[in-house]
Amino acid sequence: MDPLLSIKNLETRFSTREGTVYAVNGVSLSVSKGETLGIVGESGCGKSVTMMSLLGLIPCPPGMIANGEALFGEQDLLRLHRSDLEKVRGSKIGIIFQDPMTSFNPVIPIGTQIAEPVRLHEGLSRKEADDRVVEMLSRVGIPNPGRRLSLYPHEFSGGMRQRAMIAMALICQPDLLIADEPTTALDVTVQAQIVELVQELQSKMGMAVIWITHDLGVVAGVADRIAVMYAGRVIEEANVQDLYANPLHPYVRGLLGSLPRLDTKERKRLVPIHGIPPVLLKPPTCCSFAPRCDRVMDICTSRIPRHRPYGHGHTAACWAAEAL
Repeated sequence: MDPLLSIKNLETRFSTREGTVYAVNGVSLSVSKGETLGIVGESGCGKSVTMMSLLGLIPCPPGMIANGEALFGEQDLLRLHRSDLEKVRGSKIGIIFQDPMTSFNPVIPIGTQIAEPVRLHEGLSRKEADDRVVEMLSRVGIPNPGRRLSLYPHEFSGGMRQRAMIAMALICQPDLLIADEPTTALDVTVQAQIVELVQELQSKMGMAVIWITHDLGVVAGVADRIAVMYAGRVIEEANVQDLYANPLHPYVRGLLGSLPRLDTKERKRLVPIHGIPPVLLKPPTCCSFAPRCDRVMDICTSRIPRHRPYGHGHTAACWAAEAL
């Protein structure tokens, strides 16, 4: 199956007072229609910047896309004129942002904001757009949706705001939904409801989903494949079962080793990953994880590891994995 979205060698940089920040360094990813790709990594690893780069949401300056392509169908999103990209963003590609309180305009009724994409991309009248909004709010589980069109964001709870954000992202029935840590600001019960809601809507609409998160527990239940990022690079990618059963990169093994397990009777002490992530003020010349790795070799500190296949779509960029 041809990928719906194919990203190749994406590089994004930011100019700051301290110097150039090399935020994304040669990321290559793909997602097919109806598939869910999980992108996992700690804060600052480049997950959100990768997706914002595709959608033209990186402020330029200080940001700059230095290299790469992002084919969405036959269009390269990185080379579209802003007006053409705006036709794709919101209609073909929807996005759920991390914090719905800051993502909504606090002085505009929520119904007006949710209706904006469908009025802009489909040219509906105010009445037609309001009817679509009511239908969509009902689908995402908001009671009495007709009465809530005139309410403002602060009049919604956190979970309700996130549901409203999902309604806005899906109102044009996009082919691809990017969910950028949509459960981070919510309590555990509401997190489960949001995850279940997105899965249900994906099944009904047949769209692809890119789920960005730092929570390996959440992504295990939603994704078909997982790509793990570190210091602006994808370091391992596999289907969910392979990644959790046979992690190859020491960083991925460390992430999994630091998680409490409920599926085993044996009690094990959690193992932390020592050290801190690198400061990305220089382009990478070797493995960025080498200073924190317990399996570091001489080659790790002198050359960037290549991506190597290990069967069944499982790839890793690690010199130590190659030595196994």
